[in-house]
Amino acid sequence: MENSQKSFSSLIVLAVGTFLLGMSEFIMEGILPDLARDLSISIPMAGHGISIYALGVCVGATFLIALHKLPPKHIIFGLVAIIFVGSVLSVTAQSFWWLMIARFISGLPHGAYYGVGTIVAYRLADENHKTRAVSIMCAGMTFANLLGNPAATLLSGMLSWRFAFSVIALGSIVDLLLVAKFIPNLTPLPDNGYKGQFRFLKHLDPWLIIFATMLGNGGILAWYSYISPALVETGGLTASYLPLYMAFAGLGMVIGNLLSGYLSDKYKPGLIAAILQGIAGVILLVIFFTVQFGYLHLILMFFCCACFFGMGTPEQMLIIEHSKGGEMLGGCCIQIAFNFGNAVGAFFGGLPISAGLGYAYPALVGFPFVVMGFLLLMYFHKLYEKK
Repeated sequence: MENSQKSFSSLIVLAVGTFLLGMSEFIMEGILPDLARDLSISIPMAGHGISIYALGVCVGATFLIALHKLPPKHIIFGLVAIIFVGSVLSVTAQSFWWLMIARFISGLPHGAYYGVGTIVAYRLADENHKTRAVSIMCAGMTFANLLGNPAATLLSGMLSWRFAFSVIALGSIVDLLLVAKFIPNLTPLPDNGYKGQFRFLKHLDPWLIIFATMLGNGGILAWYSYISPALVETGGLTASYLPLYMAFAGLGMVIGNLLSGYLSDKYKPGLIAAILQGIAGVILLVIFFTVQFGYLHLILMFFCCACFFGMGTPEQMLIIEHSKGGEMLGGCCIQIAFNFGNAVGAFFGGLPISAGLGYAYPALVGFPFVVMGFLLLMYFHKLYEKK
């Protein structure tokens, strides 16, 4: 019983870290108009802050290749320290390029944290609850979208977008103390050498998971990156209620993440991820044709965000199970896939807006990405889970 309570406390501390990362990653969607106005740049240009964060994630995730010999607790502590540095630089940004550098640094710990955090959660859980343990760790990000980012959007509208980043800086100081106290001193993973970490990439199964993740995330982020102006400027909803709209999206993420963790332990995680990605594709297509109906867009946003974070937990779990001997690198790869997809999605989603086509078109841009990801997951399920 005592060990179970200690494990749960450790998972909650890991979730605090993903809460901070969730705020760091998705904070831009809510404060985009205020930030663009303050720095005298266009909204699509400010949207590059989403892409550059994602590129930072891709670069930072590779840190784990060099750090795999260290105890997981030490790695997590160092990554939370980088969250603090990136948020402080964001608070003090005075220009577009300063902000881009700050966003890049903020992205560096994201993928590595998820990579090592997933392994810690996996090792702490019993055999029948491993996906649920990962979903508890990931829940921090969903609660960031339910509570943290709406609060940040509110602070941005009432005071300044800089206060939103200040919350992350203060939270990271608290999390450093929690990591020091509650994360157990687990032994490092077996050292298979640098080449041994890459051996799992010779097989097809991890590549199907990686590309399906990249395409699914990219397709949804092509739409979600521009959700604020789509709801207000095209949907006609009240701008002052944006924090509530973001909270509603966050509620969908919380429910989707926890529900998929339960279902993935009960059924096949690849199939669960495929079904959710297929539903998300249908929703994006409906959004394209109905984006002018703001309240309908809100409802569709809730379900699409539930699918968005529902997909992530089983995909995170699958890569650990299909990267034996290189689990940390596998965790890196899936986060690179998540965030490279985010970067590509935000970029391509902004193109029709820059061309003057309006805020309906990012959803249409994202649709084929999500469909391709769905097909890859179904192929994975057929090859590796239908037994």
